[in-house]
Amino acid sequence: MSEQTHWLYRKQNRSKLWLAQFVILALALLPGLFIHHHAHFPGTDFRLDASVGFYAWYGFATCAAMVILAKVLGIFLKRPDDYYDD
Repeated sequence: MSEQTHWLYRKQNRSKLWLAQFVILALALLPGLFIHHHAHFPGTDFRLDASVGFYAWYGFATCAAMVILAKVLGIFLKRPDDYYDD
């Protein structure tokens, strides 16, 4: 009896999964094209937070920055593997 791999891990489904991911992303950003965005500080020239998709890319960028920061902190705060054996 041959054991089948899960459908998420099959090579022929990878392109379908990527396509589904981009379709979901486009559908999530689509409503932002039809609403009026208000800036947080309307009296200033800073209007970046009123752009379409701001919260999507800002959330992604901050998440990526936190992962990179955690990796860098892990270099300095890491303990040896035999730390508890001493």
